Amino acid sequence: MKLVFAGTPEVAVPALDALLASGRHEVAAVVTRPDAPAGRGRRLVASPVAERAEEAGIEVLKPAKPKDPEFLERLREIGPDCCPVVAYGALLPRVALDIPAHGWVNLHFSLLPAWRGAAPVQHAIMAGDEITGASTFLIEEGLDSGPVYGTVTEEIRATDTSGDLLTRLAFAGSGLLAATMDGIEDGTLKAVPQPADGISLAPKVNVEDAHLDWSAPALRVDRMVRGCTPAPGAWTTFRGERLKLIQVTPVPARTDLAPGQIAAGKNNVYVGTGSYGVELLWVQAQGKKPMRAADWARGVRIGEGERLGG
Repeated sequence: MKLVFAGTPEVAVPALDALLASGRHEVAAVVTRPDAPAGRGRRLVASPVAERAEEAGIEVLKPAKPKDPEFLERLREIGPDCCPVVAYGALLPRVALDIPAHGWVNLHFSLLPAWRGAAPVQHAIMAGDEITGASTFLIEEGLDSGPVYGTVTEEIRATDTSGDLLTRLAFAGSGLLAATMDGIEDGTLKAVPQPADGISLAPKVNVEDAHLDWSAPALRVDRMVRGCTPAPGAWTTFRGERLKLIQVTPVPARTDLAPGQIAAGKNNVYVGTGSYGVELLWVQAQGKKPMRAADWARGVRIGEGERLGG
């Protein structure tokens, strides 16, 4: 088939690579978000997908909005049979959805209908799920509600951050998306409507959502930290300033600490929660680089009875 691939961040690049390597389909163009300011100089930088497409000599389309007439006209000129999508980052209007004969097929990082929305991996970890995966589905105008072509499953490991898990799903899902294109082309794959039961939503996790509650159980604190790493970053406060927590581990033996209470030794820093303690492993103080929690604690000289979170 002739394909137009839509995607923006680094997590979409493995899928583009898989389609380019398949040898079965032609990736005629790539659709991605416009260049965005980045770095200290805030200079405009192309998306990772745009950079990969340019390396491969593929036409790159960067509409401000997918409903822009110039973009729609160019898409019609290319005449794609199908448009595979991975984390494109913009809503597609009906007029765009109707252009390719086989529609737009999205690779979504959950086992639909679970975790529909922008942050499925973060929510799966924060909810304590043991299994997640990726799904390919036909995009409709509803939120991740279209019929599903195929899935792959992935175990959520006890120490997985959302970054770790998303990286594995990006590569596992790339093979699924390529296989889905093959099945659509040869007519062996039919999309199946999602069940009405088991729907859960995964809206974007913002900075306020990542504010830790020390009265929550230790496992909840651990899942919040892992789910919010690398972004937006779980955080608390210490002496009125924000402290980001990068890695913690539950310690069931520490039942002697009140929620938020800190116990700092020579090589370990423990904090109480609503159940038992957690050990802080890596933290990042405001305006500082990430550091081992024990080094941070020595530097700030924690007093007896001091707490995180006020």
